[in-house]
Amino acid sequence: QVQLVESGGGSVQPGGSVSLSCAASGFTLDYYVIGWFRQAPGKGRETVLCITPSGDTTYYADSVKSRFTSSRDKAKNTAYLHVNNLEPSDTAVYYCATRDVIGGCSGSRLTYDHWGQGTQVTVSS
Repeated sequence: QVQLVESGGGSVQPGGSVSLSCAASGFTLDYYVIGWFRQAPGKGRETVLCITPSGDTTYYADSVKSRFTSSRDKAKNTAYLHVNNLEPSDTAVYYCATRDVIGGCSGSRLTYDHWGQGTQVTVSS
């Protein structure tokens, strides 16, 4: 069984922080690049960033570069997205996904093969 499960979302006040988890099962996450995406209400799915097995990160949205960081834990077969100084515009369903490491990071969601179900992050006062 190949599965990705996101967790850690919830309701957060502006200026707060969240840490999202992406737990993999049925395959070794360390062999894949990991993309993080988000979809705000009424908007299309946006690519946020991608992280390689070596830890190199590529950002695909300038608005999140200074506030979003990604990490991965090989032993736990889990990836993480850390968001600081949350803004109301960050409200979205956040998804993690994987693609073959040979191709490296990509901003195209169509190139990612495995997807989680998403976790809702709501930023409001």
